[in-house]
Amino acid sequence: MRVFTPDEVARNTYSKYLGVLVAAKYARELNNLPREVLPLGAEKKLTTRSLEALTSGQIEFRLVGRRRRED
Repeated sequence: MRVFTPDEVARNTYSKYLGVLVAAKYARELNNLPREVLPLGAEKKLTTRSLEALTSGQIEFRLVGRRRRED
């Protein structure tokens, strides 16, 4: 099992917390794909695959601000 340090996760996201959120969101997206469409490496867990993709810079993301409720 591969261990990801907080510094590895924060390198591409500027925050270890944001890195974990991005990796979790990507793992959920991978989980929604049909099994035959998944990228190579099906023997790895989705969370490991998403953290590997994040630390290698394969995931591109952007932050979207919340919309304010208009009362």
